[in-house]
Amino acid sequence: MAMGTNIGLVKMADSTPGITYRQMANAAQWRMYDDALKKVQAVLVNYQHKLLLASYWGDGTTSSSDGMRVQVGVSSMHAEHNPHYGSGKGTTMYRFVSDQFSSYYDKVINTNDRDAIHIVDGLLGHETELSIEQHSTDTAGYTDLVFGLTHLLGFRFAPRIRDLSDLKLYALTKLCDYPKLEDVLQGRISIKKIKENYDDVLRLAHSIQKGKVTASLIMSKLGSYARQNALATALREMGRIEKTIFILDYISSEDMRRKIHRILNKGELMNSLARAVFFAKRGEMRERDLQDQLQRTSALSIIMNSVSVWNTTYLEKAIEYLKSKKQFDDSLLRHISPLGWEHINFIGDYYFNAKNVPEQNTLRPLNVNPN
Repeated sequence: MAMGTNIGLVKMADSTPGITYRQMANAAQWRMYDDALKKVQAVLVNYQHKLLLASYWGDGTTSSSDGMRVQVGVSSMHAEHNPHYGSGKGTTMYRFVSDQFSSYYDKVINTNDRDAIHIVDGLLGHETELSIEQHSTDTAGYTDLVFGLTHLLGFRFAPRIRDLSDLKLYALTKLCDYPKLEDVLQGRISIKKIKENYDDVLRLAHSIQKGKVTASLIMSKLGSYARQNALATALREMGRIEKTIFILDYISSEDMRRKIHRILNKGELMNSLARAVFFAKRGEMRERDLQDQLQRTSALSIIMNSVSVWNTTYLEKAIEYLKSKKQFDDSLLRHISPLGWEHINFIGDYYFNAKNVPEQNTLRPLNVNPN
């Protein structure tokens, strides 16, 4: 709670009788390491996945990811300026959300990084029982390289792309073979480049899948290479094939567009809950080290998943009651959300006891710690 609400260990210890700062600091240092936080997160996500009500929202095979920028109020190597978010320095909590309203992976990224670099990290790096098949992002998460790599790794990449009408498609044969489509075709896929580098592309995908190298590192490297880099060019050509297929499916299927819109809305709802939970210090991080920033981010996700599980559990009980009174329509279940927080008190209780008021003209004893 101290980490996830951004209250901090000192203030939380002052507000928690019976638990000292030393105890909290010890737990934070020796118990709240990255693997442990991932396991806690997985327990909550898996529990949510098995709840009956969650199945009305999705089957756990689709997800979305989105970044939430937070200000960093101290000097840190992991905080930068971004003109889109004002003059202060900040960083970005990048969060992956399932169709069942659970946050199954998170990381802290440079606020000026493009989201696309980090997508595959979450799809491969989580430890939950979710079997993600399709993943969506906004425009910032889309590149041709991401289309290519996600396809090789067995995922369907389905972003919501801004200004879709301005995008051009690619053909496998000569453009003159499609005279009625010349206005929307940009170029021809180089099958030759794909064939020449196919083995290297497969080796790259295998290395990422086995965890020998992170996808974000490779994507940042490939994205910075010149066009003539053989491996980057081949993967980009493969991505253009997948992008063209996706765009054609997207414009021809209203159901697909609605599905993508819904999963992205769930990510936005999760970010709204995150800002409500991470309320202390005006939502501003005061951690310099990347690992400490990630610790806060993971603790925040654990609290949000706890809220989602709690609400889902009690919504099920409420639904059972309404059904017993024959006052509920099952068709409404897919439209409710477990991310509401109006009934949750994040700031604690304040007790005022007149019996403990000091007598007039008296002072409380000083809080002196003898050496």
